[in-house]
Amino acid sequence: GEVSMKEITITTEFIKLDQLLKLTGIAHTGGQAKMIIKEGMVKVNGEIAQERGKKIRKNDLVEVEGYGSYRII
Repeated sequence: GEVSMKEITITTEFIKLDQLLKLTGIAHTGGQAKMIIKEGMVKVNGEIAQERGKKIRKNDLVEVEGYGSYRII
């Protein structure tokens, strides 16, 4: 079936990629977030992102393999 797009609201200028994975509940720890990112499971705006400190800003689209898509608002 179709994977739903979830919206994540941020109140700051940006959120780091590993923090976003924890915020969404995909990763429970920083170590887990690091592993998911290192494995190449995360795309930001269609490109694989492998830096856990990557800044995610409003309007970015983050896709996590097996978990779905997140639009930052």
